[in-house]
Amino acid sequence: MAPAQHWSLTETAQARIESVAFEALLQGLGDGRVAALLRILGWPCQFKCFALAGTPKSSYSGTRAAILRAVHDLGGDGCLIGRCGSICVAIIEIRSAVTPEVTCTAALGAFDDARPVCLGSAGANASGASRVTRGVLNALRACPAVSPLPRPMRADDVLPERALLGDDDARDELVAVVYRSLLSDNADDPTLDTVSAFIQSGGSLDATARELNVHPNTVRYRLKRAAETTGWDATNPREAYVLQTAITLGRVRDGRRSS
Repeated sequence: MAPAQHWSLTETAQARIESVAFEALLQGLGDGRVAALLRILGWPCQFKCFALAGTPKSSYSGTRAAILRAVHDLGGDGCLIGRCGSICVAIIEIRSAVTPEVTCTAALGAFDDARPVCLGSAGANASGASRVTRGVLNALRACPAVSPLPRPMRADDVLPERALLGDDDARDELVAVVYRSLLSDNADDPTLDTVSAFIQSGGSLDATARELNVHPNTVRYRLKRAAETTGWDATNPREAYVLQTAITLGRVRDGRRSS
């Protein structure tokens, strides 16, 4: 009886540490204390990870087991799973075949077919794990505002909606990645003004050209270059919304710095 009792206590202790580590990441903690908890659970000192979240298909325990099995079958080991309300969230170490896309495909069947599933971007170490965990949860909260949704969706698909929900990580990404990429060290670079004018005109090449006093082909070329730089195309209504949100946030932040 003694060995069985010892094993039960070990499982209980591990479950408690997993619960504390997950809750800490969920609350935005990613410091050395959380890193120490992850090391106790077998995670390396330095790692890259991603998050996968959705509504369990039948039960939380069943979905948890299916995700763990999918990660193990791909040769992975680091996998921290917890729940937030009705949502099951897995934080998974990127290693070998355990990549976001491959793992998501392998584990997709563990989630409710009628509900959204979100795949987060990659993060590094405990701070990155916290960021991607909160990112997928906020993305799922933003789902009612977007239709249709891909399955799986990505956390970056709903950056503007996450920003409206108060997600600081989404705001930072919109400003640092999207808005800043429209800027240039050259003060005469017209990219930002062109994209902004095009969106404000309702997507009219001619109206934008008249406002900027250039040929419509020049506007078309600048928009194409902006899409290559930012990854977001202003001629697509959904992507134009992303750009508009990024420009608004960026200008507000720059205005605060200069005031």
